[in-house]
Amino acid sequence: MGSRLKQYLLIAAAGAALYFLLSHHIIFHGHEANFVKNIYLLKKSKLHLHETFVSLNQKSPEAIMKVRVLREDGIGELLVAIGMIDDAERRRLESKFR
Repeated sequence: MGSRLKQYLLIAAAGAALYFLLSHHIIFHGHEANFVKNIYLLKKSKLHLHETFVSLNQKSPEAIMKVRVLREDGIGELLVAIGMIDDAERRRLESKFR
């Protein structure tokens, strides 16, 4: 009975982890030693595995905004929040890639 319960809990945990990966972009930014401060989560509009792990290091804002999936899910607002671009630049890039 106990091993069967452990098995069900393990399956449930794996399912929850998969659902989390399907529903969030995990975005890495910065080179600081404190790694946890440089991870951002962005909710996906649909469940999929496209662009699940994204690194902003050594990428221009234009290259990041060129990716349709990220742009639709609101990467522009995140770039403004972390200070990579300002709001006017975000609007310009969003209109450029529509």
